[in-house]
Amino acid sequence: MSSIALRPTALKIKSVTALAAVIAAVALPQLFHAAGLLSGAGSALGAAFLPMHLPVLLAAFLGGPVVGLTAGIVSPLISFLLSGMPSADLLPFMTLELAGYGLAGGLMYKVKLPVIVKLLVAQLAGRAVRALSVLAAVYLLHAQTVQPASIWNMVTVALPGIVLQWVLIPLLMYRMEGMKKYYV
Repeated sequence: MSSIALRPTALKIKSVTALAAVIAAVALPQLFHAAGLLSGAGSALGAAFLPMHLPVLLAAFLGGPVVGLTAGIVSPLISFLLSGMPSADLLPFMTLELAGYGLAGGLMYKVKLPVIVKLLVAQLAGRAVRALSVLAAVYLLHAQTVQPASIWNMVTVALPGIVLQWVLIPLLMYRMEGMKKYYV
């Protein structure tokens, strides 16, 4: 049997990438929330370190826009159904933000730029989508559960997570790129 017959198809790889991202995006926040409960920080660790964002961004960069968008939309929904997190009032904003990350990161899937540049673009796109959704909720839908000030707060509180993404995503992408010869 030739080695070509043993290689998985691109669709299988992308499906596994999306599934792994969703699983990781649901599991990682649970670890951060458990650590927060043990340390007395509560849910602050999840808000600060953005554990759900890491797998979505990584999946987008590895699998493209469909994988990134799927992981970005499905992850917070499954997490909410299984754990109640993110809370119901934050779920739409988190879903839109992660979808923005996934789509923007995925659109740069084959673009020849340094990973950190792709990451910065995806981060800006995801945060812009969230900011616009908050503004739309407040000014168009007259939502009372969210305030425009939360836009700035979501950036300042999440600075540790943003920096963590700057460190981990390029390192993981470098490692994953080196492994491509084994599965492509």
